[in-house]
This record gives sequence, structure tokens and C-alpha cells, in this order.
Amino acid sequence: MLKYKLEERGKSLIRIDKWYASSKICSQCGKVKVMPLSERRYECGCGMSMDRDLNAAINIRNKGYEIYRKAA
Repeated sequence: MLKYKLEERGKSLIRIDKWYASSKICSQCGKVKVMPLSERRYECGCGMSMDRDLNAAINIRNKGYEIYRKAA
């Protein structure tokens, strides 16, 4: 339904692999860190520190942009 509604408005839906490790990748430097689900804050050696879900959202957005640029 989301795809249909977006197409109706001239937009497109970009799908990201459901196994993409968005919460394990630093959104600043790209380093991968294995984290248990109980750890709610992503802290990287590069100095970046933020909520795990916000970090994952930034990574998902960036991956979507990457897929879009390759398709265009």
C-alpha cells in the first residue's frame, strides 16, 4: 500500500535488505561494532555517540540514498 500511495504522488519506494546491519555500523566512520540488543547507545572509537535507533535510522537513510544514486 505504501508503494501505491507513493507512486500516486510521483514518488518511489526504495527497499533495503532486511538483514542490513544498520544498528551495528557507525554512521560517522563506517566501522562495524557487534552490540547486544540491551545496549541502547552506540559509542564508537571515532568519538561518535548517539542513541542506537537514531544511528540505525541515519544508516538506513544513507543506504537508501546510495541505492537511489545507483539506480538513477
